[in-house]
Amino acid sequence: MRILSGIQPSGVLHIGNYFGMMRPAIELQKEGETFYFIADYHALTSLRDPEALRENSRRVALDFLACGLDPERAALFRQSDVPQVTELAWILSTIAPMGLLERAHSYKDKLARGMAATVGLFNYPVLMAADILIYDSDIVPVGKDQKQHIEITRDLAGKINETYGSEPDQPVFKLPEPRIHAKTEVVPGLDGQKMSKSYGNNIDIFGDENETRKRVMSIVTDSAPVEAPKDPERSTIFKLYSLFASKDEITEMRERFEKGGTGYGEFKKELFVKLWDYFAPMRKRREEILRDKSYSDNVLARGSERANQIADQVMARVRAAVGLRTRGGEDRQNSRPRATGDGSVRASNAIAEKHQPASESP
Repeated sequence: MRILSGIQPSGVLHIGNYFGMMRPAIELQKEGETFYFIADYHALTSLRDPEALRENSRRVALDFLACGLDPERAALFRQSDVPQVTELAWILSTIAPMGLLERAHSYKDKLARGMAATVGLFNYPVLMAADILIYDSDIVPVGKDQKQHIEITRDLAGKINETYGSEPDQPVFKLPEPRIHAKTEVVPGLDGQKMSKSYGNNIDIFGDENETRKRVMSIVTDSAPVEAPKDPERSTIFKLYSLFASKDEITEMRERFEKGGTGYGEFKKELFVKLWDYFAPMRKRREEILRDKSYSDNVLARGSERANQIADQVMARVRAAVGLRTRGGEDRQNSRPRATGDGSVRASNAIAEKHQPASESP
C-alpha cells in the first residue's frame, strides 16, 4: 500500500498542521510505503517571496523530522524536485471539465478571503490530482475540508482511464482513496474557526514559550462567570486540550466545566502546560537536527530520488497511453505498462524497466 500526503510551506507550522496532517502521516509510516512532499509549487499561488519560500521549505523538512518522521521509512521531498508532476497536470487539464473545477470549494473560499482569481488558483485541484496520481497512490490522508480534492482526483483519473485505458485490466491510473481521521477533522484556532495562518488564529508548534502562552491565553470564550457551568463541547479550550490530554484528564476537565466554579483563565493555563510539555521532546530533537547542517538536505535528496523513480514509471505509462513519445524518443503504442492494485508497475518496455520502484518498504 502506498500512502501520499503533502503540506504547503506557506509559513511557520502550527498545531493545526501537526494534528491535521503531520501526526497522522507519521503514524501511517507503519502501514505502508509513504511519500510526503513539501508543496512548494502550490505555495506559489499565495507566496511571492522567493527567499521566504526556500526558507519555509527547509523549515517544514526540519519540523517534520523533529516531530517523528523517519526517513528510513518515509520519502520526504520537495514537490518541485519532481517536475514531471507539472507535465502530468497539463495532461490532466486537457480532459478536466470546467464545471468540475468551478465547483471546487477551496477556490470559492480563497476568492471570498480576497485572493486574486488566478489560473494557478483555479487549476489547484488539477495539480493536486497530479501530485496524487503520479505516485500510484492508494491512500491519501486528508482533513474533511480536503475530501473534495480526492473526489476530483478520482474523477480525472477515471476520465483518463475511460478515454485512454482501452483494456479493463490495464487502467492508466489507480483510483486513490481518502482517509479522514474523525478526531482531528478540523483543529480550532484561537477564535474557534479552523486554525489557519491566513486567519491569524494559529498556535505554532515550535513557537517561543512566552508568545505561545500569550496566544493560548487569548483564546476567545463566552462571558460565563467563574461559578457558572460551562459547555465543554462549545469551548475551543476544551477541544484543544482534548488533543493533548489522556482520556482520564479529558473526563476530569469535562466534569469541571459542567460543574462550574473554575474560570476560563484557569483552564487556559492548564491547556498551555499540556501543550508545552507535549512538544518538549520534539523541541529537543529539533535542536539536535539543527546541529547537523546537512541532515535535512540529505533526507530531501534521498526522498527526491525515490519519488522520481516512481514518477518516471508512471509518466512512461501515461505518455504511452495518450500518444506522446516516451523518453528516448521511441513510440510505445502497444507496450504500455499497467497500474496494478499493489502500487507496482509491470512494464514491457525498456524505459519502464530502467526505473524500478524503490525497494525500501516501511
